[in-house]
Amino acid sequence: MSVSIMTQTEMEMSGANVSRHSRTVKRRQWGGLRQQCKLLGLFEIDQQHEFYSLTCMMKEGLCAAVQNTIDNPLPDELSEDDYNLEVTQIYKDFRMETYAGPVFATMRCSLGMTEKEYQHSLSSEGSYLQFISNSKSKADFFLTNDKRFFLKTQSKREVRFLLSNLRIYMEHLEKYPHSLLVKFLGVHRIKIPHQKMKYFIVMQSVFYPDDRITARYDIKGCEVSRWTDPAPEGCQIIVVLKDVNFEGQFIKLDHQRPWLIRQVELDTSFLQTLNVLDYSLLLAHQPLHQDERQSLSFPTLIMRTKKSVNAASSPTHPTTPTVPEVVAEEDAALLSSELNCATTECHITETHYGNGGTDNGSLTIENIANLQSSADLQVFQAQNRRLLPNFKNPLHVIDGAEQRYFIGIIDIFTVYGFKKRLEYLWKRLINPGRTFSTVSPPDYCHRLCQWVQDHTK
Repeated sequence: MSVSIMTQTEMEMSGANVSRHSRTVKRRQWGGLRQQCKLLGLFEIDQQHEFYSLTCMMKEGLCAAVQNTIDNPLPDELSEDDYNLEVTQIYKDFRMETYAGPVFATMRCSLGMTEKEYQHSLSSEGSYLQFISNSKSKADFFLTNDKRFFLKTQSKREVRFLLSNLRIYMEHLEKYPHSLLVKFLGVHRIKIPHQKMKYFIVMQSVFYPDDRITARYDIKGCEVSRWTDPAPEGCQIIVVLKDVNFEGQFIKLDHQRPWLIRQVELDTSFLQTLNVLDYSLLLAHQPLHQDERQSLSFPTLIMRTKKSVNAASSPTHPTTPTVPEVVAEEDAALLSSELNCATTECHITETHYGNGGTDNGSLTIENIANLQSSADLQVFQAQNRRLLPNFKNPLHVIDGAEQRYFIGIIDIFTVYGFKKRLEYLWKRLINPGRTFSTVSPPDYCHRLCQWVQDHTK
């Protein structure tokens, strides 16, 4: 289904009428600067930047696309038409298509974010940021000014792959609401006259908020080409390190380790069914502050438990958000009084969480039994849920005893086709006895799961 919406641009886009020659000169100057300085990290896209005009158009188109969702209530259940829907917005200097809008709006709702909140991040006055990484990908990476959402250009093939598998992707997230898979929030295409059309996706950033992150890693579970030179000490450049850089370190989760191992197994098994490989486990960490290591108050524990085991929540039913936002302490206290649990039951739970904070948000079946029915417990176990932190990015944040970890699985578009099979044979010849990224999906799945087993405590 295709719908066309005619819109009149209300503001002049700075640089939109610059000649193609002038844009090419600026692009060459910027590219030369990047090559000369070999910079990595985040850069503000100001008016002199090669992508300024493009990102201004993206912001305007995304603002209108989200407004269309705000003005049209979501369906109670998603239909085949929702998955096939294409909406075209036509402007003075460009046109933009939005694919499967109701599906991604439902996803956003299930993550506990409002459309106004999403719209504000995507179209705020602050400039987008360009992320220049050490990745071999030819894609362009942008971040919203608040660093909450990633925008990444994709090939037509990759977009088609995502849209063709969108329903089973949503079903996987419904079955396992605390999945570590990257959360896709929108798919779009922008067409500017005399330029090649660009497809791009909007994703929730795994590393949000990143203010205190001390190290970032891209893990594939192999060794060939998996080392990156770290940034010089004291340098503000953001460098994403790789597998070999992480050797000798561990993700220290204690009692939450089994949950992580199980969830990686579930997510990589799903990716195996899609016949994909070369995806990455993104990992970052930051030290916990002293107040973050303290034991949970009982009212907060109850609220987080209820939110985490809410079996009715679903990414395909927009009226019941899956993931909570930050919970106010007074709201948690109200919920505590509503539950009317027995004094002995409360004492058991408080004793478990009052041991100096070492449990730091864990959730055992014995604790939940005091708060939920046996049916809820069965769903909880089957869906591999955990006690989520009170964050705006709770699905990708896991607290250990001393470190807060950010973990997610990204780049899930590489299909194991003919070219990749040839690449596997070639790499096996030139890298005898060494592990490399291009292997069959079952082997890739098993190897990444083994990496998590070997590098967690």
